[in-house]
Amino acid sequence: MTSIETLTLEVADVAAAERFYRALGVGERLRLTAATAPTSGFRGFVLSLTVSQPATVKSLFNAAVDAGATVLKPVSKSFWGHGGVVQAPDGTIWKFATSAKKDTGPDTGHIDAMVLLLGVADVSESKRFYVGRGLAVAKSFAGKYVEFATPSSPVKLALYGRRALAKDAGVPADGSGSHRLVLGGADGPFTDPDAFAWEAAAPLPA
Repeated sequence: MTSIETLTLEVADVAAAERFYRALGVGERLRLTAATAPTSGFRGFVLSLTVSQPATVKSLFNAAVDAGATVLKPVSKSFWGHGGVVQAPDGTIWKFATSAKKDTGPDTGHIDAMVLLLGVADVSESKRFYVGRGLAVAKSFAGKYVEFATPSSPVKLALYGRRALAKDAGVPADGSGSHRLVLGGADGPFTDPDAFAWEAAAPLPA
């Protein structure tokens, strides 16, 4: 069964990216390597950190901005909860979100889940591809969004239409070149229909 065991970001400055992700509190969840392939515009994915309450969303958002991230969408309240979006200095887009409408206590800094949202050209086609590799569908909404059931994986995988994902992140959908992202799983290597690369990878140290 395909599940994400590791995420490797290709970055222009590895040392600077390490400092940023330590400040954000997710350094142990990522691998970083020097970028070699060119990229421009939207890289086709968003990393989302889901948390329990608005205070933690604001805390993560502020930590990212203080460490040098660019604000794409300020933290705001909506009908589904609270969320904000930033772009890291290396270009990776991060979303911080909670479904809670109000705080139930002080910020704990706890991250409930990391979700990799892949922006794909055809959600139904990509869904079939990943189901064919052994993933079970946890949620699916009218061919627009798919979330897979990967209970043992440190990173959840979800699919979104590319333009819809870019709009949600607050950036233009245009982009070309490398995704600058490599997914690690037990049954790699392979490449999905949108050129996201998977490799065989051991889990990150506990």
